[in-house]
Amino acid sequence: MKYLFIGGTGIISSAVSRKVLNDGHELYLLNRGNREVPKGAVQLIGDINDETSIFELIKDMEFDVVADFIAFRPAQLERDYRLFSGRTKQFVFISSASVYQKPLSHYLITESTPLANPYWDYSQNKIACEEYLLKMYRENNFPITIVRPSHTYDERSIPLGVHGANGSWQVAKRMLDGKPVIIHGDGTSTWVMTHNSDFAKGFCGLLGNIKAIGESFHITSDEVLTWNQIYSCIANALGVNLKAVHISSEYLAKQSDENFTGSLIGDKANSVVFDNSKIKRIVPDFTATKRFDIGIKETIEHVLANPSLQILDPEFDTWCDEIIAKQ
Repeated sequence: MKYLFIGGTGIISSAVSRKVLNDGHELYLLNRGNREVPKGAVQLIGDINDETSIFELIKDMEFDVVADFIAFRPAQLERDYRLFSGRTKQFVFISSASVYQKPLSHYLITESTPLANPYWDYSQNKIACEEYLLKMYRENNFPITIVRPSHTYDERSIPLGVHGANGSWQVAKRMLDGKPVIIHGDGTSTWVMTHNSDFAKGFCGLLGNIKAIGESFHITSDEVLTWNQIYSCIANALGVNLKAVHISSEYLAKQSDENFTGSLIGDKANSVVFDNSKIKRIVPDFTATKRFDIGIKETIEHVLANPSLQILDPEFDTWCDEIIAKQ
């Protein structure tokens, strides 16, 4: 099959790209050419926001699947519709599990859980994107599939609840330096971490799958952890003792210039348990097998071995010291 990925080199899309190629499919990656692409992929260099030039680039091409990994606003999906309507048998939009109702009316999240997140404009935009695509499906038979990842990670960055604008390394460094780290709430709310290689199994099973047209799916691990357990796994992988300070999410949101209202109140401060029975019905061999304590050890080994991934964030480090000192 012939696939076009818009993006294709991020945390989620890089694993999907590798699997598509390993499965023997023809893969085109449309991006600005700033990152190395996997061997075997055909790179189309261009700015997807320059609609005229992209149209010229692909005007003689058709695809079995087009997947946009970097669309965040309805206007971008309107552009995609103009570019790819009649040019693909399936259009896949990568939404977000953060679109689900906050706070939840039921602890178990299914694809039919209402979409409503008043705390985060990122999620509100994703909801609007989904609504636009569903309208195009209903009115114009545009063959869409919507995928909602939750917290997906790879070897390049340590997944955390509270970190600064420069990523998560500064929190790991605090652990290595014997300094306390902040865990939002009391650390007992539940969360789900999904390794990108597991996500790719479910995602690729939807590509070219007629049963996925007009449908939405979340793809996550079935392993549910508390935030205390998550931070403990990270500390164990670093070979240090965890020194945790628990601070309410509401307080952190008020005290920070970072978007903690969205990322905490609108997302990570909420306990989540995902029902993955729908993706398993459509992709029967999908099972997430990478346990978090194993996956995070691999991530930390990779980050420690690559100084380019160890991006310092002194402002966030100072902010943590100041917030902790007030407790």
